Amino acid sequence: MSGSLNNIYNNVSFAMNLHSNAMANLQEQASTGSRINRISDDPATAYRILGLNTNDKSLGNYIDNLSEVINILELSSTVIRNITSAFTETQIRLTQITNGIYDEAARKRTAEGFNDILEQTLSLANTKYMDQYLYGGTDTGSAIYTAERTNGKITRVTYDGSFENRDIEVAPGIESSAFYIGDNIFRSNDRDSPTFIGNTGAAAGTGTSSVRGGVWLTVRDNSGYELSIDDGATWTAAGGANTTVTNSLTGEVLYVDTTGITGTGVDMVSIPGTYDIFNTLITIRDVLENQKGLSEAQVIEIAKSLPSSVEEISNVLVNAEVSIGSKIGFLDDLEHNLKNLQYNIKDETTRLQEADIAQIAIDLSRREVLYQMSLSVAAKLMSMSLLDFIG
Repeated sequence: MSGSLNNIYNNVSFAMNLHSNAMANLQEQASTGSRINRISDDPATAYRILGLNTNDKSLGNYIDNLSEVINILELSSTVIRNITSAFTETQIRLTQITNGIYDEAARKRTAEGFNDILEQTLSLANTKYMDQYLYGGTDTGSAIYTAERTNGKITRVTYDGSFENRDIEVAPGIESSAFYIGDNIFRSNDRDSPTFIGNTGAAAGTGTSSVRGGVWLTVRDNSGYELSIDDGATWTAAGGANTTVTNSLTGEVLYVDTTGITGTGVDMVSIPGTYDIFNTLITIRDVLENQKGLSEAQVIEIAKSLPSSVEEISNVLVNAEVSIGSKIGFLDDLEHNLKNLQYNIKDETTRLQEADIAQIAIDLSRREVLYQMSLSVAAKLMSMSLLDFIG
């Protein structure tokens, strides 16, 4: 008898607890909107959701990196476009000068304008994004272009940045350069044979010179011809068809054929394919100011050769802008694809985790009916007396 009553009580209690727990779980799902509120609710699905959440966070990091890289590249493209505009203006002014529109006084006034462009270009090349210099490669913490000045005017600009691109991972297995190497962006690197413009008779030697851009070669007669490319800081005796003339300030060398030298003076030596934005502007300014005391004819002759160096740099800048623009386009597409993938992951996570409120309402109603039925049955069973068993 006792065992039968205990069994009845245990069974009734189990059924009541079963329905009560089920209703509590359904009510929790209805209130949270989530089908899985703890791993024990559905271990397999919970594990899948955890994996999806991990992928979602990873994609979010990549998308943030992409956005950052695109912002940097867009600013970089804008800077290059502004420098290109400055060189376009330079070409226009040079065309007017070489066409004989400007006299000597006007040329000197124009030289001041080129000096302003030079200062502006230096400032643009040292542009920062979030306290990081755009064109320093992996070295973005300090100014990458340093100017040497004489009487307040820039006479030389050196690149102090890194020669390695700074890459950022923007997708699994994909890296992109955000901070470029300024020495690659703002300099031509297609060296050609030097061209000598002047009356000394000096010509290009047979060796491969290391000087870049425009160089002033001074020839003097000191019981024999001597040559200098560092404004007379050091002199080299003429020594045949391949004389090595060294700039003591930079260590660069110019190979000169001295066999045809017939007189003293100053020649402009242009090395096509090696100009940078600063050397070009410095050379133009110095020619127009006639700092070397050249004749009017020499100034005009040299001035006529200057547009080729401006065009060379303009082409370099255009190529850089096109390259960066193409990269921005690629990264924009990649960002779009990653966002679509992230959306799909979020959508799948929602489908796995989100509760079906309509179905919950049906299940909750069914459980309540069963619970009420269990209560009714339990009441009848628990109301049985000893006489009911005896009878």
